[in-house]
Amino acid sequence: MSSEQPQQTLNFEQVTFIKSAAKLSQCPEDKGREVAFAGRSNAGKSSALNALTGSKKLARTSKTPGRTQLINFFALSETYRLVDLPGYGYAKVPEAVKAEWQKHLEDYLQNRDSLIGIILLMDIRHPLKEFDQIMLEWAEYYQKPVHILLTKSDKLKFGAAKQAALKIQRELKPFGNLVSLQLFSSLNKMGVDELKKQLSTWLLDEKIINVEQ
Repeated sequence: MSSEQPQQTLNFEQVTFIKSAAKLSQCPEDKGREVAFAGRSNAGKSSALNALTGSKKLARTSKTPGRTQLINFFALSETYRLVDLPGYGYAKVPEAVKAEWQKHLEDYLQNRDSLIGIILLMDIRHPLKEFDQIMLEWAEYYQKPVHILLTKSDKLKFGAAKQAALKIQRELKPFGNLVSLQLFSSLNKMGVDELKKQLSTWLLDEKIINVEQ
């Protein structure tokens, strides 16, 4: 379900916070390589980032979905970054505010040259919702790879989780090699090592470049 293992795996425990940005013009200098984490606001994105980096406080977790409204940047080195995108499905905010967030998110996705791929988080029990489809269509248009984390896999028995993953994989066949997926659980650390290998492959592989449209 995942791509080949890299020759080297980055140290994700040495990650440091850089800055938060409300819009593209506030983002760090557009050089190097970065991978963004995206997902609906209840998909467990913050918990996944914390599990990946071994930190309980790197990304805020909240019982109020969509609390993070900014694009948050974290450095793995001078060259490589992780990006925490705002959770989609913001609750209890005016429609005008939602529209503004969406505009800035789209601006980042379309115009950030150092963005090389997306980690898309989906609750394994509620996959391929509208936002997920939008992200996959965006990735296909811009030819950016997507690696899907089927989060909260611990909520299902292992056999049922594997069957769910295979069903989703069949539905993703039209996207070909552009999209990969894996089981993931922040609670019991299922899939954390596989995620580290996937991210290292992307960030260290100079063949993964932006495709000009």
